[in-house]
Amino acid sequence: MAATVCHVLLGLIMWRKADNNSTDEAQGKRLKHLVIDHIMVTSTTLMLFAGRFELAPSANKKATTGLKLEARDSDLQTSDSASFTITDTLACGTVGHIIGVGVILSLKNIGAL
Repeated sequence: MAATVCHVLLGLIMWRKADNNSTDEAQGKRLKHLVIDHIMVTSTTLMLFAGRFELAPSANKKATTGLKLEARDSDLQTSDSASFTITDTLACGTVGHIIGVGVILSLKNIGAL
């Protein structure tokens, strides 16, 4: 989550710098950074949502052969009603960032970004 906040803050800083140099090139860079920020925020948020609401495997829910989630005892303590732990938060955030980077690199590769 901290990385997502850093991405948003970086976008705001770039926006502010671009306002000082209101040339077309600066506005293009600002737009590019905002698109990248939105991709990263969206992918990380969706992955955290999937982990929190048991749509993805977690430390307390493992995936079986048929991709069904089944409860297991992991000895990780949490006060969350869905038993979402710090390990789950870090893992889902990491996978969300990997997905976001994949989307960004794909868009750059086809020339859309």
